[in-house]
Amino acid sequence: MTDDVEWIDEEAGPVVRPYAMTGGRTRTSSSSLDLLSMAVATGAPIPAAANLGLQHRRLLGLVRRARPIVEIASDAGLPIGVVKVLLGDLLDQGLILVRSPIPAASVPADSLLKELISGLRAL
Repeated sequence: MTDDVEWIDEEAGPVVRPYAMTGGRTRTSSSSLDLLSMAVATGAPIPAAANLGLQHRRLLGLVRRARPIVEIASDAGLPIGVVKVLLGDLLDQGLILVRSPIPAASVPADSLLKELISGLRAL
C-alpha cells in the first residue's frame, strides 16, 4: 500500500489509530505548541531525508497561512494531541513556524479604576 492511500472504512471512518500516525509518541519535542499558538508554513523545501507521512503533508497544506493549532486540528479531523505531535515534527524539520499566543493584558489596579470612575463623575 502506498503512502497516498488513507485507510478508511465507509461506515467506521478512519481505521488507522492515532498512535499509529504519531509512531506511538504522545508528546512533542517542543513546548511552544499551545492550543492557541499560531502555526504557518515557512515555504522551505522539504528535505530529502525528511520522513514525512501523508498526515504531515496534509498539515503542511493546512498551514499555508497562519492559523491556530486548535483550528488546524478541527479542519484536519484529527485529535489535538496527534496534531501537536505531527506539527512538532514539522517544526523540528524547519518546515513551519509557531508563535505563542499573545498573553492577556494584565488587569489594572483597583485604585486606578476608582480614580478613573471618580474623574468621569467629576465631568
